[in-house]
Amino acid sequence: MENFRKVKTSEQDSPLPFPDLPPGVVEMKVKEGSKIRNLMGFAMARMELKGTRQIVFSGCGRAVTKTITCVEIMKRKLGGLHQVTKVHYKTLLEVWENKDPQPDGQVEKLTVHKNVPSICILLSKDPLDPNEMGYQPPEPRDGIGSLPRETCKLKGMRGQGSDRVCSRVWQCVVTEAGKG
Repeated sequence: MENFRKVKTSEQDSPLPFPDLPPGVVEMKVKEGSKIRNLMGFAMARMELKGTRQIVFSGCGRAVTKTITCVEIMKRKLGGLHQVTKVHYKTLLEVWENKDPQPDGQVEKLTVHKNVPSICILLSKDPLDPNEMGYQPPEPRDGIGSLPRETCKLKGMRGQGSDRVCSRVWQCVVTEAGKG
């Protein structure tokens, strides 16, 4: 592949995996080069409008982690959002062409079909079906955002204990700030 260069990448369009979405639902397509600040600015502004009840974030390949980050930020900032997550594979088509043209002047092209992981996450202000696969209920209002800023001892960080801000994500031993 060292003599080839990628000239085009396209993904197959596929419908959202959520049936019965109302018309006008906000769809955020997260790309690898998207800036989280830009995505969140637009998404938060739309979700704060009266008529907007749901938003869908989707991303594939290297954009999956950025998609999840956007969703987690929105859940923390707005709170009370129901979530349904769907994971599947999407086919990307990459067109590569040879850097060295053939003696007859023709350019050799190669098309590669790649299956990459893809994620679609629906966030809703209204309750969703709790029996649906991938459903997550809203965080309680006294959740992560309102925890006191305590420090924790996390074992295994650079071979010794390390002070960090406490979060429910980490299973750690809570100690009073300043004590070892």
